[in-house]
Amino acid sequence: MRLERITPKNYETALALSVRPDQEDLVAPVVKSLAEAYVFPDQAWPRLIYDGDRVVGFVMAFLGIPWDPGRDPADLRSGLWRLNIAADAQGSGYGRFAVGAVCAEIRARGGVRAYVTWEPRVGGPEQFYLKLGFRPTGERSGGQTVGVLDL
Repeated sequence: MRLERITPKNYETALALSVRPDQEDLVAPVVKSLAEAYVFPDQAWPRLIYDGDRVVGFVMAFLGIPWDPGRDPADLRSGLWRLNIAADAQGSGYGRFAVGAVCAEIRARGGVRAYVTWEPRVGGPEQFYLKLGFRPTGERSGGQTVGVLDL
């Protein structure tokens, strides 16, 4: 498994990625993530997840974004912004690999914590993130639970 940058050669493959229908309300499509990466190029870190030559997912990290500039502009956070694993590739360890790769990138940039948010509902990704060691902070962001992992 490996991560690769989005390029003119693979962006159409990225756009074609889709999660299971019951997950579509949990994660934005890749096209929205790429638009956000374009608008926030200094903070977004989008990558495709490959297994050999096959694209199995998409991950995007956020790096050094102020959490709540109105409260504490020094509270810069990094973490998992988006994770889309192809419907037919789920349950094979690709999500775990991608989260680990994001955490490694954050550590390489001097970060000591990784953040993530998730929709708190049945069928949501909460158990996935808890099994990886994330713990709820007690904060909410857009109605979602905020989790943190000490690196």
